[in-house]
Amino acid sequence: MPNFCAAPNCTRKSTQSDLAFFRFPRDPERCRIWVENCRRADLEAKTVDQLNKHYRLCAKHFDPSLVYRTSPYRTVLKDTAIPTMFDLTIRPRSLRDKHHKQIKELTEEDLKRIKERRLAASAASKKEAAVEEGTSANGGEPQLSTEEKELRCYLRSLFEVIIMLAKQSIPLDTSKVSASENVSNNFQALLDYRINAGDEALRKRFGGAAVNAEYLSSTQLGQLLDVCENTVREEMLMEARESRIFSLVTADLVDFGNEKHLPLFLRFVNQQNILREEFLDFVPFNGDEVALVERLEAQLTERWGLSMEDCRGQAHKVTGASATKMKAVAVLLTEKYPLAFHMPCSRMALNIHLANSLPFPNVQILMETLRRLRIFFKRPGAHTQLEKAISTHYQKNEDKAAVLTQASCSGWTEQHNVFDVLLDILVPLIYCMDAIHNNADDVFDSAVIADALSLAEILADFEMVMTVIVLKNVLTFTRAFGRNLQGDTQDAFCAANSLTAVMHSLNEVNDNIDIYHEFWYEEAVSVATSVEIPVRVPRLFIQRQRAADMGEIQTEAYYREYVTLPIIHSVMQEVEEMFSEVNVKALKCLSLVPAIMGQMKFNTTEENDANVYHNDLPNPETLPAELHCWRIKWKHRGKEVRLPTSIHETLQLPDIKFFPNVNAFLKVLSTLPVLKLEEQLGEAAGTRLQAYLDSVPVGQWNRSLAVLHVNAEVKPDLDVMVDKYCRLYPEDEPELEAESEVVPEEEAMK
Repeated sequence: MPNFCAAPNCTRKSTQSDLAFFRFPRDPERCRIWVENCRRADLEAKTVDQLNKHYRLCAKHFDPSLVYRTSPYRTVLKDTAIPTMFDLTIRPRSLRDKHHKQIKELTEEDLKRIKERRLAASAASKKEAAVEEGTSANGGEPQLSTEEKELRCYLRSLFEVIIMLAKQSIPLDTSKVSASENVSNNFQALLDYRINAGDEALRKRFGGAAVNAEYLSSTQLGQLLDVCENTVREEMLMEARESRIFSLVTADLVDFGNEKHLPLFLRFVNQQNILREEFLDFVPFNGDEVALVERLEAQLTERWGLSMEDCRGQAHKVTGASATKMKAVAVLLTEKYPLAFHMPCSRMALNIHLANSLPFPNVQILMETLRRLRIFFKRPGAHTQLEKAISTHYQKNEDKAAVLTQASCSGWTEQHNVFDVLLDILVPLIYCMDAIHNNADDVFDSAVIADALSLAEILADFEMVMTVIVLKNVLTFTRAFGRNLQGDTQDAFCAANSLTAVMHSLNEVNDNIDIYHEFWYEEAVSVATSVEIPVRVPRLFIQRQRAADMGEIQTEAYYREYVTLPIIHSVMQEVEEMFSEVNVKALKCLSLVPAIMGQMKFNTTEENDANVYHNDLPNPETLPAELHCWRIKWKHRGKEVRLPTSIHETLQLPDIKFFPNVNAFLKVLSTLPVLKLEEQLGEAAGTRLQAYLDSVPVGQWNRSLAVLHVNAEVKPDLDVMVDKYCRLYPEDEPELEAESEVVPEEEAMK
């Protein structure tokens, strides 16, 4: 949707101009001054939020010194900028202009105040430009001293080394770390390499240092990393602020220095109508749910300048016991911001998400075991042992053995059918762990052997067998639904319409649970007997039972009461909460995509479901008429015209700008985190984060380097980094450690 300039007598819009357009500021005082300088009487009745959300001024109304480029594609306005350049001599040409851009008549006192403000702003901007850019009044060469020029070159070299470390996933820490508070030798070695390669700025600074001298302290390196990280993040945040509407996505916890952190992604549609999901930061996970909600809000609003009122979805790809906490966080956020729909993450299979949401110890142990298995089979030789065990167990059914061998190759613990595969390979899996533990060929080290024993003991437990079988059978009814929901746009629309059938199937199982449980229990007994697993009630339950002087409970009755019933009831509740009536209405609006409209013979009723996004539409009162034109456009298309099949294809149509409500509607839908990321560019952030965590040893993870590595495609301006560092740390110029021990040259040669 194009941006229109709010200034009187200005007809510029973003689709017909190369100028940048800037939102009215959120700061009430600055916003008041902007409105006063615009002399738009109708704007005075607007709130700050309304002005920030719906109104823009183009760059022509600001002194050029207040506008600068951070890259060839980014134009930024200085934080203190005030618009002062307006043409108020021409009267409006039409009644419509008069209504929307009515010029306010000012008194002589108003004019005098505006003139004084314009002169003051101009003088301040010139002074600031002279100080920051070092330019003379006649536009000559930068007025920097030789020492300042050398310092800037030196800082550029340091930032280049940091960016190279991040791109190549080279950790700062190594096994050999200095005893004092100094940086470790990877960074040091790269600086030495650049000095030897001819980096003059580094040579002047460190060339005469002692052989064992550390170049920078950990504090100074931390400052450099912060500046580098924040500069890259700001590049992405500018895009997010321009798009306004976003969704919040979190991933599994990451441990930095024995403190758990929550990876935070932002999902939005940029100005080119391309869906992006960008990794921005790690949020500390300590504290209770309320504290975490406050921390997330502060991060998004106070630090990043976003508004939670513009959040349209949230998804939390957190596993293990932390999933319960994140579920509570999602509920609190939804209570405060009703349009921030809580949905499954498109990057996590729905069945895994449902299992992670079940707050039962046996289910959580099983999910943790699946994560351990994923890591275990990355070790050399481990999967070969599993293939042998599968072939031996299914030697009379070679076709099934081949299918299971293929299914268990990689990533099976993260698929929609994970519990089906786990049940099919459960017996071979236990035999595989036993073989690795025995280590007859002396192939595996002690750590692998210990892990194999631990995993075998967990899997060879009747409660685990029963849990796997119940999850496999209950989640059979949500498997196809989840696969479609996180598939292509047409599949997601079909899934939204099939939810009733899914709930009907789950209700049917619940109504006849005694019959289903009997079959499931018999299956569990059969599997347990094949590998000599004792069929019994868990030992801890028997102890509690005796302590409470309760009567004996039968094994089958125990598993019905404490495994089967809790799982089926919790899955039904979770599906109902995840896909409430409002959430499903939003997904049904995918019928706006032309190919889906064609399947429905163009008889769609999106206006009935559009009320939830009423405030996100530029002209909601014209939505019914616009939707009618939208249907007619595709219904009477030429035979050679292909119907777009996805939201992305639809948003890339050249004439989408003539349907502003449809355009805005599709952008909001596209940000819903349950829908598949159609562009590889958006999906890469999560993949790169996992690649960083897999390639760098756990003890050597670094928060800033992780952010920089994931966002390696962002091309930050090194000069901006240097300026920011000099402004933030004017007294902390990186220099040689004063306490470094100087070693005599003769001793160093030895």
